[in-house]
Amino acid sequence: MRHLLAFLLLCGTASAQVTSFERSNGLATTTYDSCIAYYKELAARYPTRVHLKTMGPTDAGYPLHLLLYANDGSADPAAWHKAGKVVILINNGIHPGEPDGVDASMMLLRDILQGKAHIPDNVGLAIIPLYNIGGSLDRGSWSRVNQNGPLAYGFRGNAQNLDLNRDFTKCDSRNAVGFARIFHYVDPHILVDNHVSDGADYQHTMTLLPTQHDKLGGAAGRFLHDVYLPALFRDMKNEGDQMTPYVNFEDANPDRGWDAFYDSPRYSTGYAALFQTIGFMPETHMLKPFANRVRSTYRLMTVMIREAGHYGRDIIASRAADRKAIGMQERFALAWHPDSTRWDTVDFKGYTADRKPSDVSGLPRLYYDHSRPYERTVDYFDYFTGIDSVTKPRAYVIPQGWHSVTDLLALNGVPLRPLTQDTTITVDAYHIDGYKAAPRVFERHHRNTDVKVSVMTQTLHFRKGDYWVPMGYPTDRFAVEMLEPTGDDSYFSWNFFDAILQEKEGYSAYRLEDVAGAYLQAHPDIREALDKKRQADPAFAANGAAQLDFVYKHSQWYEPEHLRYPVYRVN
Repeated sequence: MRHLLAFLLLCGTASAQVTSFERSNGLATTTYDSCIAYYKELAARYPTRVHLKTMGPTDAGYPLHLLLYANDGSADPAAWHKAGKVVILINNGIHPGEPDGVDASMMLLRDILQGKAHIPDNVGLAIIPLYNIGGSLDRGSWSRVNQNGPLAYGFRGNAQNLDLNRDFTKCDSRNAVGFARIFHYVDPHILVDNHVSDGADYQHTMTLLPTQHDKLGGAAGRFLHDVYLPALFRDMKNEGDQMTPYVNFEDANPDRGWDAFYDSPRYSTGYAALFQTIGFMPETHMLKPFANRVRSTYRLMTVMIREAGHYGRDIIASRAADRKAIGMQERFALAWHPDSTRWDTVDFKGYTADRKPSDVSGLPRLYYDHSRPYERTVDYFDYFTGIDSVTKPRAYVIPQGWHSVTDLLALNGVPLRPLTQDTTITVDAYHIDGYKAAPRVFERHHRNTDVKVSVMTQTLHFRKGDYWVPMGYPTDRFAVEMLEPTGDDSYFSWNFFDAILQEKEGYSAYRLEDVAGAYLQAHPDIREALDKKRQADPAFAANGAAQLDFVYKHSQWYEPEHLRYPVYRVN
């Protein structure tokens, strides 16, 4: 017990020479206060080389910090881009119970400053020391039963109990708003978001989840798959730390292969792809000792930085080409599925899975037998096909009042041009024909899925100050995926527009009965439609209230705003 208390005390202090991780022989991770103090001390010791900026607030009441480093001492990401540097943004502690990147980044920066680690001259490095501050402050030792160390660590949820790796587009947290500002300020070519895995048991310490290359698309997607990823895997193997793609299964048998992880925009790597940034989610294996995981994370970051410098011109050129192409691209996929006809192969080092009686139930349970390791080549289905594609409009029009949506578009650099006068515009308007609202909450929302729409061409009146959202910019992909209601992670799917799903006006049945007959006489087309529905639907024919509502829904009294999606397409 004395040893445990000693290590817990150690993790509360650190100097710029030795981290808490090192002082505890790899058993303890830093605290939030110790982490920020460490970076401040480095900045004080190396004032011309290390630049620590205070950024926006978080839900916990503490600000985010951003560390900027380049060999020439510059600390302006815009200047880095002009100078032809590859810009890398490293995010740590999004899940503070997975702190490997927090400690690894602290040691990496110190070692760079002391000449023990190398960063190429054509690389600019930006580090978020600890992103989920609220979760880091909620410190304990028992919330991650699957994980082998450290002795104490933070909690997955932030100060709002949100999982921040589901919040990159919906931005329910101040953390996510702050991250978006940092992301666009840094404008990285590469994003690294350090994690620890859950799932199956195997021999590898490091697994890697990259932005899905087909979903990233273009020259950057091809470069990622054909050049950069193979270099990272080769270098890690040469370093004696052979990694594998993120293991996306727990059912014990990889012989049939496995699908690459589908990183929709809610995740860091999916969010990055919307801005033609290559994203990586390193996932160290949960059951490996904490010390091994931190060192593997350190090693992978050095490899990523080295290879980014080596391929700097290719990385910069491919992203520039893609950003130009996005503005001219006409169609965008709103979802992606694995392509079962194409795959790569990986050398996978696993443990033989077997069954034995459970100590809890007495029934057979899965376990991995470490006395029977194996190595085999398995299929890895990392090709995806875009589905549910849409043609982007000339522009979208969004009426004033949907502030949560227009604020997020502006936050992410989407151009918004307020109309300078009242005007009438012919638009395509979506009608929400059907959707499924999730019965259980997910990250503070009851999400809408299986969305069905129809399109109506209408001439509508818009007011001065309503927003014209032009297309033809590098942000087009973000705008389309967020504003098309059938998108996997669209704002509609996250309930930003649920107010239109409820009728605001109604009718007294007896009063509508007084006028409905005359209305049908004056509108024979509606009477004909009513007759057809009665003939086709016996239950409807026997339901007077349903027939009355049918007339109401097809009359001038029915509110046009109900189920009409308030983001209009101008074609």
